[in-house]
Amino acid sequence: MASVVRLRSVVLDCPDPRALAEFYAGLLGGTPWAEEGEEDWYVLQVPGGPRLAFQEVEGYTPPEWPRPDRNPQQFHLDLDAGATWAEVDAAHERVLALGARPLDLEDREEKEFQVYADPAGHPFCLCRIEHS
Repeated sequence: MASVVRLRSVVLDCPDPRALAEFYAGLLGGTPWAEEGEEDWYVLQVPGGPRLAFQEVEGYTPPEWPRPDRNPQQFHLDLDAGATWAEVDAAHERVLALGARPLDLEDREEKEFQVYADPAGHPFCLCRIEHS
């Protein structure tokens, strides 16, 4: 089926767009940028991937994972951390050093992923993906 539109950006609301853009640049690569005078909106073009944007929201309240009854997560990012648990473990150390917070590290062999929150509280998963 032919597309009607093209995806431009995935936008994450946050209290500090620059800081969150820098977190994801450290995680995914690329260089965050903002238009002159537009400190409330940063963009990150992920190398070989999508464009992420970060929008300042006054009074931002992060989602509470896994509590869908209070400020649900709405969406999350699944990130390919490699084909082996050694690669996932290395990614785990890196995301923690960048400022991520673990949310669910249990049963990873069964689930094939681990759940974290970025510095603004958005959930994301480091997934073990077998590449063929």
